[in-house]
Amino acid sequence: MTSPTPPQAPSPALGWLLAVPALLGTLISLVLPTAQTIWLSLQRGGVLRESTYVGFANYGRLLGDGEFWRAAWFTLSLVAMPLLVAVVVAPLLAVALDRAGTWPRRAGRIALSLAIVTFSPVGVAAAWMRGLAPDAPGLAGLAEGLRDPATAPGTLRLIVAAGTFGVVCALAVMAFLPALRAGSVPQGFSGVQGFSGGSRGGVGPAMLVVGVLVAIATVAVGLQTFSFGLVLTRGGPERSTETLAGLEYDSAFRMAEFGPGASVATLAGVILGVLGIVATVVVAASRLSVTLTPRTAPEPAAAVPTSPAAPAGVPTAPAAGPIAPGAGPVAPGAAHAAAPAVAPGAVAGRGAGSVGTAVGIVALVVFLAVALVCAWPWIDGVLASPTSEAGSLRSQVNTWVPAIGGAVVSVGVAYLAALGIGGLRPLGRGSEWLLLVFAPWLFVGTGPLGVANWQNMRNMGLIDSFLALVPPLLVSVPALLVLTLLCKGLAERTDKDFFGGVFLPSLPMAGVLAGAVALVNAQDLLWPLLVAQKPTLYTAPVAQMAQLGSFAAAKPDVGAATPLLVVAVALVAVVAAQLLYLDRLAITTNGSRARTAAA
Repeated sequence: MTSPTPPQAPSPALGWLLAVPALLGTLISLVLPTAQTIWLSLQRGGVLRESTYVGFANYGRLLGDGEFWRAAWFTLSLVAMPLLVAVVVAPLLAVALDRAGTWPRRAGRIALSLAIVTFSPVGVAAAWMRGLAPDAPGLAGLAEGLRDPATAPGTLRLIVAAGTFGVVCALAVMAFLPALRAGSVPQGFSGVQGFSGGSRGGVGPAMLVVGVLVAIATVAVGLQTFSFGLVLTRGGPERSTETLAGLEYDSAFRMAEFGPGASVATLAGVILGVLGIVATVVVAASRLSVTLTPRTAPEPAAAVPTSPAAPAGVPTAPAAGPIAPGAGPVAPGAAHAAAPAVAPGAVAGRGAGSVGTAVGIVALVVFLAVALVCAWPWIDGVLASPTSEAGSLRSQVNTWVPAIGGAVVSVGVAYLAALGIGGLRPLGRGSEWLLLVFAPWLFVGTGPLGVANWQNMRNMGLIDSFLALVPPLLVSVPALLVLTLLCKGLAERTDKDFFGGVFLPSLPMAGVLAGAVALVNAQDLLWPLLVAQKPTLYTAPVAQMAQLGSFAAAKPDVGAATPLLVVAVALVAVVAAQLLYLDRLAITTNGSRARTAAA
């Protein structure tokens, strides 16, 4: 009898072809605007007067008077406390939930999901603005310190730390939990088949690499802080709370001087580019990969005891073990005796004791208590929010339709490239080094490229149009990185064909990332603020900010950017993704080994 023909792997040439849309998208929406930003930084002028070439004069003035360094130092200081949450609090909570067992871990994932889908930088800042009123409620009264130049920097740091505690901790825990499952991924894992033995050494390297990446990402995102500073202080009083993004916005758009604004964007972009390259090198050098653990994981069993009813002289069943190729038929039920099923998402040999469960529950309760206290100004603001134009159907359409459309395009293009680079491996074992082509823009948002992209929109006559509200990035580089690592892990650990072993298992992650990018796009303030001056085109965050600047508004509509219907739909989708898919992810490195299952 002939053996079945193994599935035919697609040609690596298809991998190059699938990467072409991402390369073109990167060239159009990242490389060219970057070059344009650098060119604009060497000029003086802008909208109100003709641009003239001045060489490096903008950089000399910017660095010479300390303006850039002051803004850079303050921006970094805003990141300090969120960074501690991401690299200290989050891994401790992740370990506690991981060791607590299945249901506490999943309960934690659900609670963390709520912190993610309800986060709105402008909404949180608007809630803290209520603290400037004479009858400021509770913790929000801390915002009174924003009035004094001596206390404003420290007050803003505390507000940013409190306002971002829940979302920073939640996102970091989501990254650390799969790393803690590194030991549950067998070498040579194929589909949902069996495990092979190994050591517990895989968790340490995976946690270390994820910790480095989380730290780099937190710093990179913090360097682009814009909404909190603009809404709460507008860089004041006396420029004591100026951030890098605020300095770029003031120079380029308030003062209408593209050259100085572009020079700030260029310097910030260089820092972000270096961070992106370092992160990508860490990923490639550690041979990081992401894969899916089996829905049911078999555990090795002890020897099958002699049946009391067995007649004398009849041999008992041998100890359960691997079945050799070509072995005879197995008695009915023997397979179940040798490999009992484990609940979906459970990890073999890692049963949670009562102490571990108690510690996990206590850790989750403490997190929820701290998160509730930090979020109370926002919760109280939402409960007291009046109905306003900021929460109207028109502003919601302006917010979510471009956000979702931009997410589908940018993540879709990234997914095609990930299938090519991670799934088809056109360069073989070192294919992930191709991500270095995209690495300089791994952490770059709309801010560093805002001057160039605004000029392009104006040249095309799209300013104050609905189409301009679509984010200008054609490829999501963070999604490309994650999906490439997932496709790589799936391709290495499956005996199925490319469609069944890589494409179908990775498709849900593309949907998850598209939803995440849509949430980020919808809560962005900078880009819609630049391209939409007509009130009929205001997104919810822009309408909230306009409302805060209006003398007619008695109270800000804190919940405009997070309406109940949107939060409910997003929460249902995120919880389903957490329980059915994300809870099965495992992150491994080059040194990861399978964790030995207890007998």
